[in-house]
Amino acid sequence: MDRFMHALGLHGKSFIPMLVGFGCNIPGIMATRTMESEKDRILTIMVIPLMSCTARLPIYTLFAGAFFAENQGWVVFSLYLLGIILAIIVARIFKGLFFRGEVSPLIMELPPYRMPTVKGVLIHMWERGSLFLKKAGTIIFAGVVLIWLLASLPFGVEYASPESLIGQIGSFFAHLLKPAGFGFWQAGVALLFGILAKEVVMGTFGTLYRVEEAGLSNVIQEVFNPLSAYAFMVMSLIYIPCLAAIATIKRETNWRWAFLAVGYSLILGWLLAVGIYQTGRIFL
Repeated sequence: MDRFMHALGLHGKSFIPMLVGFGCNIPGIMATRTMESEKDRILTIMVIPLMSCTARLPIYTLFAGAFFAENQGWVVFSLYLLGIILAIIVARIFKGLFFRGEVSPLIMELPPYRMPTVKGVLIHMWERGSLFLKKAGTIIFAGVVLIWLLASLPFGVEYASPESLIGQIGSFFAHLLKPAGFGFWQAGVALLFGILAKEVVMGTFGTLYRVEEAGLSNVIQEVFNPLSAYAFMVMSLIYIPCLAAIATIKRETNWRWAFLAVGYSLILGWLLAVGIYQTGRIFL
């Protein structure tokens, strides 16, 4: 992949971290440590959040199944492809702005490869599984509890109503999201808490609409249409990396690059979501 990645303005070693980013952006960002050039490493880190990690997949599958049942596979694939295309464009732009010059040549020593052992595979399965359970039992659970608490306050208001604290927060963001086709406060709250972890987006909808996962598909069909649903999926793909990814970017680089990653992804996500929705309204 070295020659192909050079054509995109990236280093050959960028390929594996970006590939890992489809599983989770955090290990993808950490995998850039193998790159000798600081410029190539930072450039790769900045585009890895555009890779569709598995945390975004529940959002895609729910919306694609609800609105594009006959072509849901192609719809989900289009989002993965969009992330790759955007990563290429952003890499070219950032390289021209911040990292002008030739990409470092690819020089790497290949170790002797051996078949994995059953013991090693089981150990890695346990490590990965336990980390996910800790995440599900802490960040995701805490996020849903916080959403429930804010939806119940102040005391005396109807649960998850516009008068609740979470309703007031969501109403503030709803005005900004209206051009994208989902200008209701629940969508604003879902995207806001999705910054904690992308898996929280669907849990937020379930908490606010007081439905189980099985009934969530029917609820979103009442508040979204196919065009706004696709715009929402695009927004979920691009806007602000999750909190853990932001912290990892800061640890691997510095606050300046972390803020840049947050800023450019938020603006890019909003512009694309608005562009898709507004353009679609013209032709549909």
